[in-house]
Amino acid sequence: MSETGKTITGGCLCGAVRFTISASPMATRACWCRLCQHIGAGSGTVNVVFPSDAISIEGETTDYACVAESGAHMHRRFCPTCGTPVFSAAEERPQVIIVRAGALDDPEIGKPALTIWTSEAPSWACFDPDVPQAEHQAPPSK
Repeated sequence: MSETGKTITGGCLCGAVRFTISASPMATRACWCRLCQHIGAGSGTVNVVFPSDAISIEGETTDYACVAESGAHMHRRFCPTCGTPVFSAAEERPQVIIVRAGALDDPEIGKPALTIWTSEAPSWACFDPDVPQAEHQAPPSK
């Protein structure tokens, strides 16, 4: 269970992919790298990091493998029916899974504690002045 004692749940837009998480977030980050801008249709993404052994996934996802700006070998998983980006994982950190905040049933769980890759954000990007910023990649979640 998470710190609140509640199971965290979520899924894709059409409901074909559903997940439950039995742990609290390890980190929450807004990311403005160019890859995330593509995934976010022009905006950055909001990502919640969990231990990979705490998630149970139902339904099929499609994997898109790529190398991130940080050099990490990423697997970005999305629903093949509705196209919703749901998860990411780095080969270099198999102990964690990244869940897109928009896929959480309760998006309040995804409130960012850090905004990363601000150096790649467009001039019109809006940043919360109360959230710390990093021009590039933050240290990995353990």
